Amino acid sequence: MSSDLPEMPEDDDDLLAAEYVLRLLSADLEGVAARRVAEDPEFAARVHRWESRLADLAEELDEVRPSPRVRRALLASVGGAPESRARRWWLGAGLGAATLAALAYVAPLPFLTRGPDLGAELASADGALRFEAHVTGEDLVLSRLEGGPREGRALELWLIAADDPAPVSLGVLPDAEVTEIALTPAVAARMAGGTLAVSDEPPGGSPTGAPTGEVLAAAPLVEP
Repeated sequence: MSSDLPEMPEDDDDLLAAEYVLRLLSADLEGVAARRVAEDPEFAARVHRWESRLADLAEELDEVRPSPRVRRALLASVGGAPESRARRWWLGAGLGAATLAALAYVAPLPFLTRGPDLGAELASADGALRFEAHVTGEDLVLSRLEGGPREGRALELWLIAADDPAPVSLGVLPDAEVTEIALTPAVAARMAGGTLAVSDEPPGGSPTGAPTGEVLAAAPLVEP
């Protein structure tokens, strides 16, 4: 990687501009920054300088899609603390410019920094089977926290949309800790107000297009 690294932010406006480019601001602060870009030529120039600096460095980095676990940990670390001048100094003091560039371009910015739109925690009555689901746009990430399918059986995930009591299959779950499901636009549009459910099915999933076995866990999708 080139040693010609961008300079670190020197004041609050540079910090704000850098965070705006990296999409690390809260919704309120992002709105403030966007208005300043439109109304304040000096601040807009700072934003453009950061875009240029990071874009140059990004050309030297390979794009890597982080795992859902890494993404959630990153979101928690940069978004869990209150917005304050003290918290924001991590950008200038805790990370070098090259690291910032890697953070910005390790994956497309909206995927990396956008928080989930909806979430659900599904658990069986005895707690032996537990899942955590996050829906962001047209991506659903299901993390299996406890348990698995019964011997010789399979687990299938369903959406029960608010406007339709007939369940829609989201697929048979693989034997994996984390499952990523790409939703069609039509299904993604029906997630709000819906309920996720996991049923016990024969290998290969339900043969009828509806749950045939016991519904082991279910929970409504809610805003986080």
